[in-house]
Amino acid sequence: MVNLSQATRIALGSIRSAKVRSALTTLGIVIGVAAVIVNISLGVGFSQSFEENLGAAGSNFVVVFTQKNNVFHDNQLEVVRNTAGVEAVSPVNTQIGTITYQSSSRSAAINGVSSEYEEVGNILMEKGQFLTDQDQYVAVIGSDIAYDKFERNLSVKNSLNISINNIDGTVSTRKFTVKGIIQDPDATYVAPEVDPSFRIFIPHDVMQEMQGVSDIGGFFIKAESLEILEATTDEIDENLARSVGVPSRDIDNEDAKPYVIFSQQDILEQLNQISAALTSILTAIALIALLVGSIGITNIMLVTVTERTKEIGILKSLGYTYRDILTLFIVEAAIIGFLGGVFGVILGVVGSYFVNEYLDVPFVFPVSLVFLGFGIALFVGIASGVYPANKAARMDPAESLRYE
Repeated sequence: MVNLSQATRIALGSIRSAKVRSALTTLGIVIGVAAVIVNISLGVGFSQSFEENLGAAGSNFVVVFTQKNNVFHDNQLEVVRNTAGVEAVSPVNTQIGTITYQSSSRSAAINGVSSEYEEVGNILMEKGQFLTDQDQYVAVIGSDIAYDKFERNLSVKNSLNISINNIDGTVSTRKFTVKGIIQDPDATYVAPEVDPSFRIFIPHDVMQEMQGVSDIGGFFIKAESLEILEATTDEIDENLARSVGVPSRDIDNEDAKPYVIFSQQDILEQLNQISAALTSILTAIALIALLVGSIGITNIMLVTVTERTKEIGILKSLGYTYRDILTLFIVEAAIIGFLGGVFGVILGVVGSYFVNEYLDVPFVFPVSLVFLGFGIALFVGIASGVYPANKAARMDPAESLRYE
């Protein structure tokens, strides 16, 4: 009976005798394994990037907003503030307005907020200071507003005019002094309407006065920790629903509420679902390359069986059994798969690094991907070699010896 060591030596000899053919066969496995590794690594990198980018918009945050008037007032602000698990909350009134600086006018999102927004929104100041609750006609501006909107950069103590539409259809214009400039959070996946770089913050009471309203458009809330974020969100939702008159039977009915509520975790789950779907599609394409590679191995092994027909006959006449011949050819296919795994993993690691760098995504490479790459390569190699090996092992020795 042939042992594994003998089978390996014979298989390596066969591979060396047809180097180019074996290399081309292995290439299909290399490309397939590398593609699978790159795509999975990219998916993990995207997930981490989403978490880091959402952190730029706030920590453990909950967002509540309404598109109707006179839904939220100071009472609802206190309801949210007194909810268990809430660490900080800022009222938010948002409107697209016009900012005028040195006779140039641009559109921008104007946000009326309280001083707590600095904590809730993870605001980092590049220059100056954020708003206090005693401020009146001062503004804190994002880096995009300061450096990209106008021909000349804005700086602290510069004056600008802000115009927004009043509830009665008129336009309210007030002169503001720049109190601070927000540091660019470099958040690739945070939308402009959430990214502080693209916004202007003014005191909430001044915003209400300019809009001609007394109600609050929404709340930006920080939970005490990520672990209790979901429970805190549910508690806020339930308390607000009761506060605005939603019947108890409709508290779980989102359509019955005059507001929308979502948390950082909700956004992250949606982004991860998109990332997972994209990774699955790309991985499926990579598996097609592996399928092509497996067909290549099957083909090369069938050719090898045909070329070595006489050799098989000699081996059988010397006493090699069905199992011995089967082992020889399966080992040869496994070695091809193993070599494809080695080079595929190396190419996958290198490819993952450069692809993630190019897409500006964190390079995350779980060690499990190495074992996954080898596992896929060996499986494909062995599975592709079973049929040719079985064909070789079943050959009639007398006919094999007469084969020319």
